[in-house]
Amino acid sequence: MIFPLENLVKFTGNVYEITVAASRRAFQLSMIKDADIEENDGKVVSLAAKQLFGQQVQYRIENNAK
Repeated sequence: MIFPLENLVKFTGNVYEITVAASRRAFQLSMIKDADIEENDGKVVSLAAKQLFGQQVQYRIENNAK
């Protein structure tokens, strides 16, 4: 699977937020050695982006300002 560029082009939210979310999700997937990584030819970031754009996983922005 290649990176879902068509979803990125259609995305109307904050691109920085989705980029950070994809990066963090890719890290999570690599740490747990998810079986889907092998099915995706080892492309962790593409898999993370697919999960985010397909709403298989959700992300939220936490306000840590005190």
